[in-house]
Amino acid sequence: MAEPKRLLFNAFSMNCVSHLNHGLWGRDDTRQTEYLSLDAWLELAQILEAGCFDALFLADVVGVYDNYRGGPETSLQEAMQVPVNDPTLLIPAMATVTEHLGFAFTGSILSEHPYNFARRASTLDHLTDGRVAWNIVTSYLPGAARNLGFGDLPDHDDRYERGDDYLEVLYKLWEASWEDDAVVNDAAAGVYADSSKVHLINHEGPYYTVPGPHLCEPSPQRTPMLFQAGSSERGREFAARHAECAFVVGNVASSGRIVADVRARAVRYGRRPEDIKFFQALSPVIGGTEAEAKAREAELREQLSIEGGLAHMSGNMGVDLGQVDLDLPLADFDFNGVQGFFKTLAETAPDKTWTFRDLARRQISGQFATGSPEQIVARLERYAEVGIDGFNLIYATTPGTFVDFIDGVSPLLQARGLMQTEYQPGPLRQKIFGQPRLPNRHPGAAVRR
Repeated sequence: MAEPKRLLFNAFSMNCVSHLNHGLWGRDDTRQTEYLSLDAWLELAQILEAGCFDALFLADVVGVYDNYRGGPETSLQEAMQVPVNDPTLLIPAMATVTEHLGFAFTGSILSEHPYNFARRASTLDHLTDGRVAWNIVTSYLPGAARNLGFGDLPDHDDRYERGDDYLEVLYKLWEASWEDDAVVNDAAAGVYADSSKVHLINHEGPYYTVPGPHLCEPSPQRTPMLFQAGSSERGREFAARHAECAFVVGNVASSGRIVADVRARAVRYGRRPEDIKFFQALSPVIGGTEAEAKAREAELREQLSIEGGLAHMSGNMGVDLGQVDLDLPLADFDFNGVQGFFKTLAETAPDKTWTFRDLARRQISGQFATGSPEQIVARLERYAEVGIDGFNLIYATTPGTFVDFIDGVSPLLQARGLMQTEYQPGPLRQKIFGQPRLPNRHPGAAVRR
């Protein structure tokens, strides 16, 4: 018999009060309002490493969801992804109390010039011994574009065109600027780096002109492991070219279609289908029995905030749901925001007549996966059958959701060979893909000397 495919598990969180399951932050069994405390983050990292999770995935936004009912008031009152702190500053602290856990951080191509971002990522890769991944996003909140000096939010596809140029700069800085043996560290000769092996990159693209060289010596991975979360037509093309891990949302059938589509596109870029690992978003609600789990879900649903969910969706879609008819069919709108996610949800509608109200109910549910540990495992296996490689687990309470998963579901997965029981050595990419550097068939490797 073939060996079962090991699945990958990330805890999905954000450096804020309320990430996705809005309205639950006031519960007694969650540490969400302690997001300002390093103690809460250090505890979470240690729990995840003891539970053999692959990584902690940190979401981020650089704008306020401010278009619901014409302003930011609902988002502020609900702590709906605001206030929000920089996720990258948490990583070195959590790395000091762990040895193997990976850390994926979200960063927008609009929020920082690639020359400076390259240094930030390399520094994190050094300080964590190569345990970082970057989730590439192109931003979708108009307020982020305004505050970052872009005026209006660039068009959806234009943001991805900018992203291609941004990545080209980064690949040259990370992979080509410093040769592998440029650092000699010869104290006797007074030479730390051989200047003949540190190179300008002289990049001139449609959006960026960067002469170089890179400010940092080569880090363990050079290029951090690359995540990407777009599922629109242009987002899938971007993922096929650049992503090593892709984040998807949907039911088994819709996620399976995205996996097959992106992998086929990757092959056209000279890559292999297995070069991209796909992570499904799920929020596990676990009980000793199915009845206990459903009772727990009912309790959580009762506490979820409809207003917080609608404010979140309004920002995602670029449509003020406080000003539109919630019974209007989805097909009547063309979005310049996060297109792929809503198109995917529309495709899953049983009768193909979903409205914004239906979408709100689905979104506010937080992608709940409810059941006994055995039922949760069965659901994960159904996703694995259509090509899903891993899961971004969304919390209802933190760290409680992850503790429940580790205590109840992980032992069953490990007994079946579906979850690791110990970590492999080396940087994060080596743990996931078997090698610390980008493979030669990745476009980032094409710039190497």
